[in-house]
Amino acid sequence: MTQTTLSSDKQGNLGEGERVLSAIAGSLLLYFVTKKHKKESLLLLGAGYLLYRGLSGKCPVSAALRSNHHQGKPYNVNIRTHVIVNRPRSDVYAFWRRLENWPLFMRHLENVDELDGSTSAWRLKVPGMGGVRWEARIVKEEKDSEISWHSVPGAVIETTAKINFSETAGDATRVDVMLSYRVPNDAIGERLSRMLTPAFREKVYEDIHNFKHYFEDVMINVPGVARHAEEK
Repeated sequence: MTQTTLSSDKQGNLGEGERVLSAIAGSLLLYFVTKKHKKESLLLLGAGYLLYRGLSGKCPVSAALRSNHHQGKPYNVNIRTHVIVNRPRSDVYAFWRRLENWPLFMRHLENVDELDGSTSAWRLKVPGMGGVRWEARIVKEEKDSEISWHSVPGAVIETTAKINFSETAGDATRVDVMLSYRVPNDAIGERLSRMLTPAFREKVYEDIHNFKHYFEDVMINVPGVARHAEEK
């Protein structure tokens, strides 16, 4: 006995249920059109399109919409903010410059490993996917003034960061932060894009502002940490 099934197509973008429904709807519509002798009706074109969806598993309209969505709205999170810390600029800079300190106040990060003087490995916490790792390289460094880096080519997450430090009244320090996360428009990027939501953006924003509390209230009781960071 021969069993007839819908053909499998690895390039299709429809699920099995959608294909079955499209095939049934197309068959019924085709029957209606031929029964009513309306072969020149647009209904005949609709029946053919539904049958094509069902048999091939492809939907050109859905594919085009998905492509336009990906091209028009890249998955990214951009943060621009600043925080004022009541500590000397040299201490604040030294703490930020030791990138391994970041997960202490940036809760969305799992860990950061400094591989050498300019390259670091970052690991991000992603619910349902475990940790996501990529490497970044410092592109500009001015002591007590600026740190900038960018992810290395081919990184699973493209990151850009620019941190500026400036003195304010009362020997306090203003930290200006520009931080960007961007994922590619591919299968991995589509999964990671679920992470880059407004809620994630708010979490990163809160992490940055949490630095003030952490450095002023927590680190003040840990003498020598800033000096250790500067000496690293």
